[in-house]
Amino acid sequence: MLPPIQLTQKRSGIRLFIMTVFGRAYPRVIGMQREKSWLFFDIFVPLLSVSAYVFVYRAIGAPEDYVGFVVVGGAMTAFWMNILWSMSSQLYWEKEQGNLALYIISPASMMAILLGMALGGLFATLLRAITIMVFGSLIFNVSYHLVSFWQLIAIFSLSMIALYGMGMMSASIFLLLSREAWHISNLATEPVYLISGMYFPVKNLGFWGSAFGSIIPLTLGLDAIRQLIFESGPSLGFLSVNIEIFILILLSVFYVSAAKFLLAYIEKLAVREGRLTENRR
Repeated sequence: MLPPIQLTQKRSGIRLFIMTVFGRAYPRVIGMQREKSWLFFDIFVPLLSVSAYVFVYRAIGAPEDYVGFVVVGGAMTAFWMNILWSMSSQLYWEKEQGNLALYIISPASMMAILLGMALGGLFATLLRAITIMVFGSLIFNVSYHLVSFWQLIAIFSLSMIALYGMGMMSASIFLLLSREAWHISNLATEPVYLISGMYFPVKNLGFWGSAFGSIIPLTLGLDAIRQLIFESGPSLGFLSVNIEIFILILLSVFYVSAAKFLLAYIEKLAVREGRLTENRR
């Protein structure tokens, strides 16, 4: 006698959301272990850029804390590159591979799918950033002066929420722009290094230059982190840490809300037209 057929339980609501997040995060966490050479290049290549700036600062006799600024900035570049290539361009790549239609017709929300990708990418990128920090600090003998551990945790957490919210929002925009997304990704790489103060205090850009760069959450997050872990950080900071925390909260709310709105718009566009159009409408 054949055993009775057991029907798979249908998931919905918050349980479906959590399972979708886990399902999309899992491949990224596991995938980073399958190609060991990628880990080497993801760590070694950023260290070359960090080394170049360190040697320049030491050649011109800059304060030693500037070396630490460069090491921290080099570690944070990993998060920006992850946002730019693994988040913002993700939906466009999924469309090119034929997977986007499956995401649209699935009962899972697009927000959960991108959130899972974000968490998986954040875990992998965090390991690389920590490795860069450790190796850079040991090689260049960087000393730290921690002011507040809890403020540091708050700043980093808010920066990541706002930054990945920005990544989810731009993923929708890049999809609507179609092939122009590739050019925008290439264009945005180096200018962001400048306006966010990756390798120098963003305060040197002046008030309006720093304010413009603050549109990118990484700018304020990096500035606040430097103020909290270096002795000369507060004197070289753009704004006080408390003000930057408040602005990062606003940016987090704005980018996550904008991401939710744009993803819902994309789903409606796909349902109404039966396809995702090449041109923005």
